[in-house]
Amino acid sequence: MEGELLGGGDERREAPVAHIFGTDVIVAGAGPVGLTAAVELRRRGVRCRIVDPLPARRPYAKAVGIQPRTLEIWDHIGLARTVLEAAVPMYGQLAYVDGVEQPRIDLVLPPEVPYGFAALPQYETERILDEFLQRFGTTVERGTGLVSFDQDLDGVTVALRSASGVEEEVRARYLVGCDGAHSTVRKQLGLTFEGSAFPEEYMLGDVEVDWDLPRGYGVRAMHHDAAGAVDDLLVCIPLPGRGRYRMSMRVPPELSAAARQSEPSDDIAHGLESGAGPALSDIQAVLDRLSPRPTTASALRWSSVFRISHRIVDRYGDGRVFVAGDAAHIHPPTGAQGMNTGIQDAWNLAWKLALAIEGGTHSSLLAASYDAERRPVGEEVVERTVRHAGQGIQADASDPATLMLREAQLLVGYRGSPIVDPESPGPAPQPGDRAPDCAGLAAPVATYPLRLYDVLRDREHVLLLYGDTDRDGDGLGQLVDLARDLTRDRVDVCVILPSEARPDAGGPPVYVDTLGEFARLYAVPDRATAFLIRPDGYLAARLCPPTVSGLTAALARPFAPPGHA
Repeated sequence: MEGELLGGGDERREAPVAHIFGTDVIVAGAGPVGLTAAVELRRRGVRCRIVDPLPARRPYAKAVGIQPRTLEIWDHIGLARTVLEAAVPMYGQLAYVDGVEQPRIDLVLPPEVPYGFAALPQYETERILDEFLQRFGTTVERGTGLVSFDQDLDGVTVALRSASGVEEEVRARYLVGCDGAHSTVRKQLGLTFEGSAFPEEYMLGDVEVDWDLPRGYGVRAMHHDAAGAVDDLLVCIPLPGRGRYRMSMRVPPELSAAARQSEPSDDIAHGLESGAGPALSDIQAVLDRLSPRPTTASALRWSSVFRISHRIVDRYGDGRVFVAGDAAHIHPPTGAQGMNTGIQDAWNLAWKLALAIEGGTHSSLLAASYDAERRPVGEEVVERTVRHAGQGIQADASDPATLMLREAQLLVGYRGSPIVDPESPGPAPQPGDRAPDCAGLAAPVATYPLRLYDVLRDREHVLLLYGDTDRDGDGLGQLVDLARDLTRDRVDVCVILPSEARPDAGGPPVYVDTLGEFARLYAVPDRATAFLIRPDGYLAARLCPPTVSGLTAALARPFAPPGHA
């Protein structure tokens, strides 16, 4: 039932008999991760409040890289176009070691991947998500912070405090902590945050330069000392605007001392410091040493000193309280993995909470699946970014194609999750893998080809039935009725036919695989096959042939049976 304990390891006190929930979910933190969680909850009709102690968005280009997988998520909710119009493309990286140009890294992905790499200042990402959230009637409660919380078997009681000192107690079903590296939610939940800090300190600056390097390429220049250690570093990421970059570099000693005086009291040295930031002259000095072209920096918008740590929690939640993003994992910014990983944390969790609140699922199993699916991803990202921090992504031994897919976060998968079918002896994609996009789908009325992601957009669970299920399976009508009955109409059904087939009128929507791309990318054999795709675009099941017994078992993993309360 929705009120059962969600994966907590300790005993919870009994809640009062009467339960009055002021809201379903409270999200603490209105950065990209918290906004993503709130958007997905509100998009699915879940009551949600999102609070942040800051009075306004910070005007910093802190996280700037947008990975293709994140763009796929935004495509699903109809937000990708807005982001693409505001962002700039990232074509690759120019690397220089001790003044010598290295082989250029081009960010090339397979043609079936619908989006490339992009760059967008974090404050713009937050603005776009914030405005999208407002479409659902929810605004960020700025100047309001989480003070404490207490959870029981049926909900969470949260104490909030406004900037004026007014305190409010709110009863919610769940609490999601997206409140950053110094997370109050994580500390009060008692999660460990093991790891350490890098000894080096860095400075960031948002500036314009007049060099003639190709647009759309990041720049990474480093210098080694006599012992072979890196003693100077410059990393530049293009931003929207003429000649504009966010630059990071080693901090000079005088700024380092000032930064140390403002380090946080919780011993987690990570993120922007509150002390003095670098001046334009500090940035120019590094450019004079390391820039591959003579250049002059100007138009400094903001600057800061920052520290980097690598840490991860021992679990992503306890009971009805969860953490996501920097509250759960912090690591070097190499490869623009942090914000994108956090966005996927929030997306993974939010659709599950929404399904649990609707009463359509075993909430304890879905909550457990959040940790089972996302914590291994966080561990891999922390380990990889630490490895890449010194030498860049080219230090990875993977072949270039695999390297690009991994950096794009397109290889993230959940095989072995408790809410996907077990792996089968057949080909990929397997249950738990990302559902790839494909082109060339034809609909009876449309005069233009569609992509699979056009078909999946703004849908939740989707059952794709490929081929002649009446010939090879238990029959189209029986499978459609079963999917709808067992999930109380929470699964959409679509049929995809081979290129030579002609759809019949009536029944679920039918698309023709005119180019054979679906059959190729989904490794469909010469008989009917069913694919159950989750709201986050991962396969929950692959059934060949699709049978009543197989589909029943697949749907039982994420969905509660009819009559469940």
